[in-house]
Amino acid sequence: MHTLFLEIQAEREWALASIGPAYIAGMLRQNGYEASLLSIPLDQSLDEVVSEVLAVQPDIIGCSLTTRQWLRAKEVLHAIRQRCSIPIITGGLHPTFAPERVLSTPAIDFVCLGEGEEAMLDLVRELEKNPNSRPQHIPNIWAKGGARPPLRPPFEPIDQLPRMARDMLAEVHGVIHMVTQRGCPFPCTYCGARKFHDLYRGVGSYGRRRSHESVLQEIRNLREAQPVHYITFLDDTFTLAPSWIDRFCDTYGSELGIPFSIHARAETVNPAMLERLAKAGCKHITYGVESGSEKLRTTVLKRVVTNDHLESIFRQTRELGILVTANYIIGIPGETRDNLEETLALHHRLQPDDFGYFVFYPYPGTALYHTCEKEGYLPDDFWERPANHRETVLELPHLCAEDIAEFYDRLTQIRQQEYMAKHGHWLSTQTEADAARSIQDSACIG
Repeated sequence: MHTLFLEIQAEREWALASIGPAYIAGMLRQNGYEASLLSIPLDQSLDEVVSEVLAVQPDIIGCSLTTRQWLRAKEVLHAIRQRCSIPIITGGLHPTFAPERVLSTPAIDFVCLGEGEEAMLDLVRELEKNPNSRPQHIPNIWAKGGARPPLRPPFEPIDQLPRMARDMLAEVHGVIHMVTQRGCPFPCTYCGARKFHDLYRGVGSYGRRRSHESVLQEIRNLREAQPVHYITFLDDTFTLAPSWIDRFCDTYGSELGIPFSIHARAETVNPAMLERLAKAGCKHITYGVESGSEKLRTTVLKRVVTNDHLESIFRQTRELGILVTANYIIGIPGETRDNLEETLALHHRLQPDDFGYFVFYPYPGTALYHTCEKEGYLPDDFWERPANHRETVLELPHLCAEDIAEFYDRLTQIRQQEYMAKHGHWLSTQTEADAARSIQDSACIG
């Protein structure tokens, strides 16, 4: 049995590492089954996609999808279904939190709710017995026409989860991806990560973290097999537990010392932790700032952190020689032009080395999605509009689409100016086209 995972690129030619499929592939391969990944570029024609898929001759096709990938994935899967009857399953954030809509798509036979490693293994075993079957009894697997399935408890102990299939992660130049935990305990209203905790309520604890030895041994094994020059830790908040960070930094710094980057929340770090991270080899931290308005950040986004604390943490991070990136969201329900001005003002005080900026989109399942639905902010054709982070889809009472577009453009100009200030001398030696491409390629925008 061969499972082919499709990595659907949408909006632009980049994608996050296919962590979900890589973990599921690890489980399938450990149990004697084949699994591979096919990347679908944004500009690839549907005929070319179908030809490549059929050439692999898979027994089942899987897609892990975010909302941003959904419309393109629907087109791709429909084109495949027109040419063959290979079973198709989707999983990930969008299918988990909008399963009925996904299952209503004619091309899709199954939706995987929540974790997929054990569920996919059970499904592959069933299809191996009867490729034409559509089993209705597998926990986490919702078959078209069937009832919503129960959820199995989250995989435990997480240290025993098979390692990711590295060939699915597009790792080049000795840069590797690592994951140390699942789940996020924070109640942010705009993010889907918290919703997994809600999904598993009464079933088991979704928040789990690997032991230090499990993480370190995987890195040791990788370093023995290939060059490892840099590690990107993909955890939503790497700095959740100070005691875990202390033990990790002690061993990692003394034994490995490979440069690495993390995502953190300013409210979870302090000067002592930052010093330990820097000494261990941390070279880059991305912090979510979201808004310059403390009131909006606290009451709407449920991010309780002061601007003073953000400024302090950004300054301390820079002083330790760690590059710092800030992420901002604009077009948030309840936001005003004054709030947007506060975001720009805070950015200039934070002085990050880089920043990303995103127009808010209400992801299905999140608290802010339900707010937008209740308040009538969603357009009638919401489900048919692409989910992108460059323009708003909402109809907000205190902030119009033109306001949001204006501030998006202002952030773009600020980013270009800051990039030129830092790299202008080097760019002056490049052709105009190459210089423009360098600025665009460096952008952390949606």
